[in-house]
Formats: sequence, structure tokens, C-alpha cells
Amino acid sequence: MASLHFCSECNNLLYPKADQQRRIMVYACRICTYDELVENKCVYRNDLLTVTKEQVGVTTDLGSDPTLAHSNIPCPQCGHEDAVFYQDQSKRKETRMILFYVCAKCNHSFTDPSLPAEGTRGELDMAS
Repeated sequence: MASLHFCSECNNLLYPKADQQRRIMVYACRICTYDELVENKCVYRNDLLTVTKEQVGVTTDLGSDPTLAHSNIPCPQCGHEDAVFYQDQSKRKETRMILFYVCAKCNHSFTDPSLPAEGTRGELDMAS
């Protein structure tokens, strides 16, 4: 992991620099002539792919929201066959079409149990 290094002479920030004569990378001060050898060769790390799992939001009383569409999917907790549903609202570029259901009777949140359990659980608990 990259970390900040400071000059031991003038306390300014040290920057990575290639030392052409010794053919090594050093951390060098831009104010004075101080430099030190680099132990960790990682200067910057950019994770291009971060995988996040779909999660149910912490919204209460979705079952009574008249603007959401209803489905007759049975609730895995109470068996009631009326649930509202909504799509995952994450801002990722490649979002799967995951529908989240909230039982209109007991307010239990769950995903479609017929979906394969690839990294997601069939039932999700909503924090109150």
C-alpha cells in the first residue's frame, strides 16, 4: 500500500522520482536535496474493477407506498401474496436487473427466490 513520506531535513512531502544515475526509484524532496531509497515500489494503486453486492435499502413502509408496482409473489416469511417491488438503484455501469420485493403485510424484504444464488441471498433482512 502506498503511503506518504516526509523529508527528514525540512519536513516537506517526498515525491517518487527515478534516479537515472543509480537506476532506482527514490523518494525525493522538491525543496532540498534529500532523497531516500524506496522499500515499497507501489506509488499508486487504481482498482479498475470493484464488485459490490446488491443490497436492500433501509427504507421503511415500502409495502404501503401507493406509487410502487405490486406483484403476487409469496413472501418467504409470512406467505402473504402481495408485495411491492423496485429495481436496484446503484450507480454502477453494469447493473444486473435485480428486483427487490417488500411484503405489503409484514414489511419483509427479499429478492426473487427463483433467481440463482450467485453471490446474492434469496432473503435479505432490512434494518429498521
